[in-house]
Amino acid sequence: MVHHQGRSEGCAPSGAAKAGPVAESGPPVGSGRAGADETGRARADGAVPAPEELSDLKVLKALAQPRRQQMLQHLTVHGPATSATLARALGLNTGATSYHLRELARYGFVEETDGTGHGRERWWRAVPGDRRFPPRSRQNAETRLVMDELNHLSYAADLELFEQLQRESGGAEADEWADAFPYSRGTMRLTVAELRDFFEEYIALLNRYKRPDGDTPPGARTVLTRLLAFPAPTDAPAAGPAAAPSDVGAAVPPGTPDDNRRETETS
Repeated sequence: MVHHQGRSEGCAPSGAAKAGPVAESGPPVGSGRAGADETGRARADGAVPAPEELSDLKVLKALAQPRRQQMLQHLTVHGPATSATLARALGLNTGATSYHLRELARYGFVEETDGTGHGRERWWRAVPGDRRFPPRSRQNAETRLVMDELNHLSYAADLELFEQLQRESGGAEADEWADAFPYSRGTMRLTVAELRDFFEEYIALLNRYKRPDGDTPPGARTVLTRLLAFPAPTDAPAAGPAAAPSDVGAAVPPGTPDDNRRETETS
């Protein structure tokens, strides 16, 4: 993490002027905060899916089941799999994984896909989509409990994946990917309408970089993207005075020790 002046901090991939996500994949996550889930890889035809709100409590309960969250995460990170593959990866039996796959398929989260052609194996993939959740103000008490559990599971899984990446990239064998993932923490002063616009622009940016598997160039990897934006608590301590933005937006020339730093004044 690189701390910056101007109440903003972050870092971009070393040697890169800009950093953008390649794709977002992972189990659904969201709440009443204009949450959305860009699950899975791009559609085969390259079309951008229309937003779909998940407001049916039965659907949300089906999605919040812990084993199903694990299975969706595996499918989105590793690609299509059979129930036997999922059972081995997650320490379950094939009867359990088959049941959960059928339930996920029932609500449109997974679907059968072409596999390797070995025998009668049934292969499954996560169905891509822009799935949104109802605003918290429109959630009843039971829905809020389900959404809180869904978020808890998703955030814990994201943290575990990130820590796994740090462990794997900490050895001497670390390659260029170990230096290439962006991380940013920033502060903005926005109205509610501006925050909604910011979120939609973020989703649009993700969709710009999504593409079907057949169009993915050699060397590409699945990149997980997560956005969490929330208003500071009303009783949060006031930030200190912002430093003079003399170098705001200036990029340090590539090759210098600080070539992955950016200073921004956002408030």
